[in-house]
Amino acid sequence: MRLEGIHHITAVTGDAARNVEFYTGLIGLRLVKKSVNQDDPTVYHLFYADELGSAGSDLTFFEYKDAPEGRAGAGMVYRIIWRVASEEALEFWQERLTAAGIGVKQQPGSIVFLDPEGLELELKIDGSSDAPLRASHPEIPIELAISGFDGARAYTSDSSSSTGLLSEALGFTGGPDVWQVSGDHRTSQFMYDEAPSARGLSGAGTVHHIAWASAMDQHEAWRKKVAAAGAAVTEIIDRYYFRSIYFREPSGVLFEIATIGPGFSVDEPPGSLGERLALPPRFESLRSQLEDVLTPLPNPRARLIT
Repeated sequence: MRLEGIHHITAVTGDAARNVEFYTGLIGLRLVKKSVNQDDPTVYHLFYADELGSAGSDLTFFEYKDAPEGRAGAGMVYRIIWRVASEEALEFWQERLTAAGIGVKQQPGSIVFLDPEGLELELKIDGSSDAPLRASHPEIPIELAISGFDGARAYTSDSSSSTGLLSEALGFTGGPDVWQVSGDHRTSQFMYDEAPSARGLSGAGTVHHIAWASAMDQHEAWRKKVAAAGAAVTEIIDRYYFRSIYFREPSGVLFEIATIGPGFSVDEPPGSLGERLALPPRFESLRSQLEDVLTPLPNPRARLIT
């Protein structure tokens, strides 16, 4: 029983319209689901991914309107790392980001930059054998497009405190600062860095949680393993598009284990993912009220095509 790398990463934005423009217009991801935070349905939950919304490519955002920018600290993921195919792709992205006024820091085999709210992002040449997870964009050649998550970096005050849970319960390999999650189909990296002295503050531009991917038929077994390791884990929560459990690992990072499936096409055909407000059945009776509260967002695909 092995986790299939990263399922999704969820962050916070204070401006959904600007968020959509950046991640679909500039970064070239596809908006595959425009839904609501199921714990607070007055809040958007936006999902960006490859063409099919595949686990391993989903970057999601809760919109808390006009939320002040946060600050990553101990117990928080502070950098999201994506894959690109080649040095040529890195050069393309450096030029594209610089032309858009985004500052880019070059590193061996990667570039680092910030989104409009300060979330740290990295594009790294892919060294895995995983299938690329790419979205189509008229300005981005498909072979140069972002091709799924490579990993994430988090801040900690004591990485050794997390070793037991990560290695024994979750099956991560490596440690104590650099870990790998290897399934049958996908691999991901999870790395710790020494936390800054300033306390972290949740807000726009910060990561809320990171989710690891589980086969549907193994999900209950993962919950039992996490509970047996002493973590305070939730019951299984049906999120309609996948099922979830949540717990904090000892460094404080909020982990989720989410199932691969049922998937985003349960309520929208693949060709029109993300074009309308999608509500799980238990929220459908609230549609008219929510459409009055949530900021209207255009279909970014229609804008890109025209």
